[in-house]
Amino acid sequence: MKIPPFKLERYFAEYEFSSQYLLSSSDCESLSLSELIARADPETLKLWDELKLGYTESAGHLLLRNVIAETYAGIVPESTVVAAPEEAIFLLMHALLESGDHVVCTFPGYQSLYEVARSIGCEVSFWEPDEAQGWRFAIDKLAGTLKPNTKLVVVNFPHNPTGCLPERDDFQAIVDLVREQGAYLLSDEMYRYLELDKGTTLPAGCEMYERAVSLSGLSKTYGLPGLRIGWLASQASEVLARVQELKDYTTICNSAPSEILAIAALRQRSGIIREQCERIRRNVAILDTFFDEHQDWFTWNRPKGGSVCFPRMLAVEDTQAFCGELLADTGILLVPSSQFQYGEQHVRIGYGRDDLAQVLELFAEYLEQRLR
Repeated sequence: MKIPPFKLERYFAEYEFSSQYLLSSSDCESLSLSELIARADPETLKLWDELKLGYTESAGHLLLRNVIAETYAGIVPESTVVAAPEEAIFLLMHALLESGDHVVCTFPGYQSLYEVARSIGCEVSFWEPDEAQGWRFAIDKLAGTLKPNTKLVVVNFPHNPTGCLPERDDFQAIVDLVREQGAYLLSDEMYRYLELDKGTTLPAGCEMYERAVSLSGLSKTYGLPGLRIGWLASQASEVLARVQELKDYTTICNSAPSEILAIAALRQRSGIIREQCERIRRNVAILDTFFDEHQDWFTWNRPKGGSVCFPRMLAVEDTQAFCGELLADTGILLVPSSQFQYGEQHVRIGYGRDDLAQVLELFAEYLEQRLR
């Protein structure tokens, strides 16, 4: 397999753990192990205390698949497979696609959502949003991108990196187009439940269409990326069966401690999600003030969901160079749009962490110094 380096992940590999301040993280504030254990119900605590570190079921612990299925309407435990989110993308695309297939993917976006398909030999077309329309993904553009051999449409809502979230009618129109095409739909829902306005959570793709596969996990909304637990949910049993066959060539099974901790988190999901949503709403209010005070530097479309936004820099011609200077001068890590293969005018800001106000204050001081 020939596949190019994952630009964003290579960027984080170089800088994330040596930088003093992170301003582009896409995950929400993490829970500590003790905090998560303190939330666990008695049954999960017993599983944790008596856990033996042997092999686990390849598709995932049955109790974990049960609680995952509870987060969807019309999905049973057998309609889920547990894997690290990145692994799940890789396995699904190899289960579905062949060389010569056509794939449509929202763009900019997480590179593996389209690069894995390319490495298989697929033709990939991008469905890009309109920045002037609040990063809206126009349905007619999607319709114009479909081809007779379109096998898979990949969407990601709430969207990374823009924070776009379609209206329900638009999302229904997307599903209808994919159904008419007879294609599969991969709905990346890693940021689901992080909607800024209550009542705007979209239905899961797997609930709406029998050939849709929903990707989700604990990394973003739950603030538990270190568990490396994600999952696929779908009514397409033959696809998930092939995913399980391919998983025998990757991890085979999941980490036993991570699965028990994932059960604990999902059984307490309402409280965790509520706290994360309160955090991102507070932080977006902070961003409102920041961008209002720095209109000479930025324009932005206020996100509707997720934990990231994608402002345009006005006073900078090359955000890659700017981010390098910012890191060297302040220790603040900011991701330029070049890491998304989307030009040099934007940066991704993450607003899911507790220290956002502190880091933005340092960032504002740096910008003011640059203007002098």
